[in-house]
Amino acid sequence: MHNQLFVTKASGEQNPFSEEKIRASLRRSGADEEQIDSILHEVKQQLYDGIATKQIYRIAFALLKSGSRHLAARYHLKDAIMELGPSGFPFEKYVAELMKFQGYTTKVGQFMQGKCVTHEIDVVAKKGDELLLIECKYHNQQGISCNIKIPLYIHSRFNDVKAQELQKPEYASLKQQVCIVTNTRFTEDALQYAGCSGIEILGWDRPFKKGLKELIDQSGLYPVTCLTSLTIAEKRRLLDRETVLCNQLITNKHLLESIGIKSGRIKTVLDEANRLCRETAIDKGVSER
Repeated sequence: MHNQLFVTKASGEQNPFSEEKIRASLRRSGADEEQIDSILHEVKQQLYDGIATKQIYRIAFALLKSGSRHLAARYHLKDAIMELGPSGFPFEKYVAELMKFQGYTTKVGQFMQGKCVTHEIDVVAKKGDELLLIECKYHNQQGISCNIKIPLYIHSRFNDVKAQELQKPEYASLKQQVCIVTNTRFTEDALQYAGCSGIEILGWDRPFKKGLKELIDQSGLYPVTCLTSLTIAEKRRLLDRETVLCNQLITNKHLLESIGIKSGRIKTVLDEANRLCRETAIDKGVSER
């Protein structure tokens, strides 16, 4: 055991190196066992005690990208969500699209009057007699979790709106629910308070096997920031035009032309986007880089 290598997570926490975690995340991207074995062989050649998990990811990502861009795009998902920033607005629009996939009608950035003050609700989603008020907590760095202050704050806002705006006839007959969506994780006390107070949560891996990453894989609604064939500047220009989803590019090729991409590269981008959105990952199991 004295030869056991440790890796350093974004939070600074150190854990023993786990080959199986890398295998699981690569399987989830859709890589086959031959690709996984090859990538792991190279990763092991570059390991050293205390290596950052981010560095391991970079090695695996580069190797995957050299052979299969669309698999690398899926493997890049967690970082791609963080690239939606620096503001949280693209993430709010992205969450609204994920809710639409589940059959909700959505509105982004709605103001609702509380008994005490006016509140801006990130996403208001409605399906049948269900009304969801969604607060999006977006982070553009790894290692940051939603602590108990978040559900405490959201709960108080919801109660204020419930005492005024939600008393109106168009809302009063609906089943009213508040939900917190984050692209990272929740601390244990935040989860405990949310469960006790009836707040729904959607985090990177919560609820178990029904978290944000599973929902994205199931829906095929990948953000444009996943695409390895686009530069950071090109992704930013698309987001500035409120183009958040890869499938928006598939159905509107002119979006790529509008940001100055030449016809030769457009084919490469669209091929990656098509394969990313339409191919199903081999393994959708829970994994952690």
